[in-house]
Amino acid sequence: MAVKNAMTADFLRSAYGGESAAHMRYLIWGDMAEKEGFPKIKRLFEAISYAERVHAGNHFNEIGGGTADATVTAGAVFGTGSTVENLQGAINGELHEVEQMYPVYLNAAEFQNEPGAKRSFHFALEAEKIHAELFKQAQDAAKQGKDIEFEAVYVCPVCGHTILNGAPDKCPVCGAKKELYKQF
Repeated sequence: MAVKNAMTADFLRSAYGGESAAHMRYLIWGDMAEKEGFPKIKRLFEAISYAERVHAGNHFNEIGGGTADATVTAGAVFGTGSTVENLQGAINGELHEVEQMYPVYLNAAEFQNEPGAKRSFHFALEAEKIHAELFKQAQDAAKQGKDIEFEAVYVCPVCGHTILNGAPDKCPVCGAKKELYKQF
């Protein structure tokens, strides 16, 4: 196992489960958004789903792949509703991660001197702040019967940083080069 402390390992497994569930939930909700006439909201869901996959992968790597003997629970909502309702579910999930989950996990990793877990939690925390705001913008548009406006969504494959309409020269969270960003 890559981490030394059981608590940090439990937090990584928990985060892995939540991010894995978010990845799939957002793909499903994106398909629903497209059916309701919101193709750009679908793309936003797909892009953020990819970012959640990046987070899950980072957490999994820090665990050292060791989840075989552990139950991984995803403490997140699932199910479907209208696009506006699904966006609210996404906002609530992202805010839970930003306001409660990741600050606690990050503090534990710092306290237990787990630099890899600290990095993984930091990357996710910073991206989730942006995701909550992007989902809010999409929901505001959908409430008016409109699609969100953007040219493209860009996601850093190292940390999940997400931005509309153009990748930065260097990721502000992890320092990855612009060329690495994945475009949606």
